[in-house]
Amino acid sequence: MAAFEAAKGLIVLVTGFGLLSLVHHDIQQAAESLVRHLHMNPARHYPRVFLEAAGRVTDARLWLFASGAFAYAIVRGVEAYGLWRARAWAQWFAIFGGAIYLPIEIYEMALHATALKAVVVLVNAGIVGYVCYVRLIVARRQG
Repeated sequence: MAAFEAAKGLIVLVTGFGLLSLVHHDIQQAAESLVRHLHMNPARHYPRVFLEAAGRVTDARLWLFASGAFAYAIVRGVEAYGLWRARAWAQWFAIFGGAIYLPIEIYEMALHATALKAVVVLVNAGIVGYVCYVRLIVARRQG
């Protein structure tokens, strides 16, 4: 789990740097080039939504999103370190960090159930359940 959390943090960290690399660039032009490069029809729904969103991106928003990505990466890094070192606080952190998404995932599944959503809910619930088991049962036996 520590490696998984570290990987998530690293991916988001790279994404944050990618966002910063777009500051002072024409995001709309880059989005249009990407849509053309992928041979997508800009009149279709998803490419149009993507292009409209790109048109609303400002440098301030890029900085905001990059800052959020960096903060998330730090949190994941701290959690990964704590899990790697088998710290109790990191296990509680992992329980809270995984459980916070469960109500949203369950709500989304209630709105429109798909196999992928079911797998996500089951995997997340399994991870939270396992960490709870380790924290509450195994630690009690050892302590």
